[in-house]
Amino acid sequence: MKHNSWILGPALALVVIGATFKLSHAQNAAPVPTPVPAPKIENPRPPAATQLAPQGTSTPAMQAPAAGQPPASGQKRLSYNACNVEGPYIAITFDDGPSATLTPRLLDMLKARGIKATFFVLGQCVVANPDVLKRAAAEGHEIGNHSWDHKALTKGGPAAIAMEVNQTNAAIEQACGKRPTLIRPPYGATNTSVTKRLNEDYGLKVILWDVDPLDWKVRNSAHVTSEILKHTQDGSIILAHDIHPSTIEAMPATLDALLKKGFKFVTVSELIAMDRPQLPPKKEAPAAPTPAKSPSQKKH
Repeated sequence: MKHNSWILGPALALVVIGATFKLSHAQNAAPVPTPVPAPKIENPRPPAATQLAPQGTSTPAMQAPAAGQPPASGQKRLSYNACNVEGPYIAITFDDGPSATLTPRLLDMLKARGIKATFFVLGQCVVANPDVLKRAAAEGHEIGNHSWDHKALTKGGPAAIAMEVNQTNAAIEQACGKRPTLIRPPYGATNTSVTKRLNEDYGLKVILWDVDPLDWKVRNSAHVTSEILKHTQDGSIILAHDIHPSTIEAMPATLDALLKKGFKFVTVSELIAMDRPQLPPKKEAPAAPTPAKSPSQKKH
């Protein structure tokens, strides 16, 4: 018995010492943090559109407007790409400005020739250059809405359209004291639903074009002049952009040539006021059938 106690005593002591060491080490170790879930953000707000679209850069391809169809008798016309007028009246329009440097040069050219134009402006550019727009309005040019930041209105719902239209209207009214009555959808992108909404909810006529020199794509002044002169006719609405140097360089020759041809420049609203319903083409009466000869009239 004494021999067995001598063997178990040291073994038991070693077990007690090991357990005590493990407990002491565990107490001194750094605690493991409990993972905390990331906070959930409810209804995150999109960043505000504060940066201006770069001027003079490539513009995505625009949609060619469909040929204007006169409304049925008694219906209100909601959009125009040209007008049916008596006389050589035309409207020249400029999109995507105002530009701080190019638009004033254009205004000088128009003023020297006594020409009134229509400017379809971006709301964010108006905020950046309010004095330029104020000058354009003071000199008798018409100001139209071209959206806030050139987003296609057909790709957004009612809330997106409201933002694009209302912010731009407010910027224009603040700059020149008058709310626009015309809108040109960016890229010419519209449809029956959007056109109706713009007209009924915002009181804006949709203005497209029938002459497009592709000045946003072909940055060549001679090409711009040639295309405008080739396609302009009575009642035309000419599309151009006052954010491209090549377009501004084309204007003296273009404007002088159009005046020499006898065209008279008016604003888009003035052109619309001259618009007449197009009468359907007259149907030609069918030719009377040639009477058959009787047997007695036949030659023998």
